[in-house]
Amino acid sequence: MTCKDVIGNIETYPIGGKTKDVLDLEWYETTKRVMRKKTASGSEIIIQFLKEGNRLKEGDILYEDAEKVVLVNILPCDAIQVTPRSIYEMGVICYEIGNKHLPLFLQDDHVLIPYEKPLERLLKASGYQVTKAHTKLLNNLKAGAESHHHHDHDHGHDHHHDH
Repeated sequence: MTCKDVIGNIETYPIGGKTKDVLDLEWYETTKRVMRKKTASGSEIIIQFLKEGNRLKEGDILYEDAEKVVLVNILPCDAIQVTPRSIYEMGVICYEIGNKHLPLFLQDDHVLIPYEKPLERLLKASGYQVTKAHTKLLNNLKAGAESHHHHDHDHGHDHHHDH
């Protein structure tokens, strides 16, 4: 099976009585353009997105035939959950973390960041309400603002350019 574009999302797309086959993805795989993966039922799916800046979302349908649809399930992972006490605190947290070039997720009045011990210590030391959570990272703050001139350098996780 090959997928070159998302067909729709399970929230709005009618699939009738078709079987749902699930493709589990880690949050950081949702922006990859080319992947070869196995679905829950063991079928191979090849993802080759033609356009830049595609971000897969929970429930996105990658494949459909007469019997089944393949949809995205984003796996939960460890995250730092910060609960801002005010709009001001929310702004400061997003600004501080944004400066570190870390992915930020906003869910239900919490800011979530993929788990990193040093960051957790830093945020606790700054007096924020911080808990460790195991959750799905779904609403990436940058998702709407992702620009397409990013592809000139590879975002590896190993080189953090701190200013």
